[in-house]
Amino acid sequence: MALTYIDTLRQPRTRPVPGQGEVAQIVNRELCGAHNVLGMLRWLADRDRLQLDPVADSHQLVYLMEGAGIITLRSKDYPVKKGAGIYLDPGEAASIRPAPNASLKLFHLVVPRVKDR
Repeated sequence: MALTYIDTLRQPRTRPVPGQGEVAQIVNRELCGAHNVLGMLRWLADRDRLQLDPVADSHQLVYLMEGAGIITLRSKDYPVKKGAGIYLDPGEAASIRPAPNASLKLFHLVVPRVKDR
């Protein structure tokens, strides 16, 4: 197995959806040959809100690396801080926003459901 080093600080940040912060892909097929996972770092500023829509046949995991915020799941708010995370089954949705006057750094994984052989 080959070892691939990815300098996450050098990966380009984009703003694909206004109001949902910045994102940098750090694990994908092009960077390291990952076929069954997409890994991203996300940064949310004070007024940003990340909407995690359901991804068909994929699991999602979001881990809070820095900051404090609020996760909304099934219409209920949960205060969270560094070290917290959320797992979403295929078909589940949630949103994450920073606490007032705060910001967040998140690690977001999307993993497709692998069919049994």
